[in-house]
Amino acid sequence: MRHIWKTAAFVATALTIASCNERKFTVEGQIDNAKDSVLYFENVGLEGINTLDSIKLDDNGNFSFSEAAPGAPEFYRLRIADQIINVSIDSTETVQFKGEYPGMASNYTVSGSDNCEKIKELTLKQMDLQSRAIAIQRNTTIGIDEANDSIRKLINAYKEEVKHNYIYKEPMKAFSYFALFQAIGNYLIFNPRTDKEDIKAFAAVATSWDTYYPHAERGQNLHNIAIEGMKNQRIVDAQNSQLQVEASKVNEAGVLDIALPDNHGQERHLTDLKGQVVLLDFHIFAMNDSPARIIMLRELYNKYHQQGFEIYQVSLDPDEHFWKQQTAALPWISVRDADGVNSQRLMLYNIQAVPDYFIIDRGNNLVKRAIQIKDLEAEIKQLL
Repeated sequence: MRHIWKTAAFVATALTIASCNERKFTVEGQIDNAKDSVLYFENVGLEGINTLDSIKLDDNGNFSFSEAAPGAPEFYRLRIADQIINVSIDSTETVQFKGEYPGMASNYTVSGSDNCEKIKELTLKQMDLQSRAIAIQRNTTIGIDEANDSIRKLINAYKEEVKHNYIYKEPMKAFSYFALFQAIGNYLIFNPRTDKEDIKAFAAVATSWDTYYPHAERGQNLHNIAIEGMKNQRIVDAQNSQLQVEASKVNEAGVLDIALPDNHGQERHLTDLKGQVVLLDFHIFAMNDSPARIIMLRELYNKYHQQGFEIYQVSLDPDEHFWKQQTAALPWISVRDADGVNSQRLMLYNIQAVPDYFIIDRGNNLVKRAIQIKDLEAEIKQLL
């Protein structure tokens, strides 16, 4: 009996020592003007976002979170409501943040991590890119084609800068991985499904992570993305070739045609609606605000359809069955793009966020896009 107790005591001691020696990292700091706000510390994993800890901030706004150190660079975030500070952790470091709420997503300082400092730089650059793109969209003095071309140039210049100064400069760093997944709205800035040069950027980081972090799940994921991009490139090239042929018809038809199956399996062409005023609408039914928006569109449709108004709605929902359920009772043309948010059509129409829409006149000419329209009903009435 004595030996059993000795063994139990030994095991308890060993567990205590192991617990004390557990490798941890710490994220700490202060968020001003956030009294009574809940600050969440979340892991941004490959499978989704998981809350690890949280604290209700008091007058001084101090916080401290500690978690087990990852074996390879991992990503986390500090969040109050929709304000987010992105965090990268390599090992057992202590990273300190000082921010001010609201606006802490851009108004903060960081120390103790070069990766986190670079991630902040990239975040601010991305915010600036997005604001400039929105400003171009809202400029009613320029046409749609000119606006789209200007935004494409902005994005391409951004990508070149980020590749040169971050990704290719230090591909083994967590901030280079972070840069690959930056987005404007719902769309990746670097998209290996559609751009050969973007595949190279993913492959460079993946190869570097193989060397510095062998067997890391994120490195393997990068490889899978790069390989999939290479496999898809032939398909993408073929699609681009076909789309270029279709695009050559724009001057003749006035609008780039879209031909997709509707919710009854019938292929519907946008250009077949010539002679009607058309709302070309890009939509995701799974979004929270979808029901209210559909009600608004139904009111417009019911009011003006008999006068020659039609809606050609392109769904980007990934779940086909869900889409069919949502559109079964809708009276207008409902089609679905199976490529979803990676669709080439979104690039051709320069759609940066969903929902978005265009007004097309009776001659099949694009007149305005959502950002240029103050009163949708008034625009429809004018064209009718």
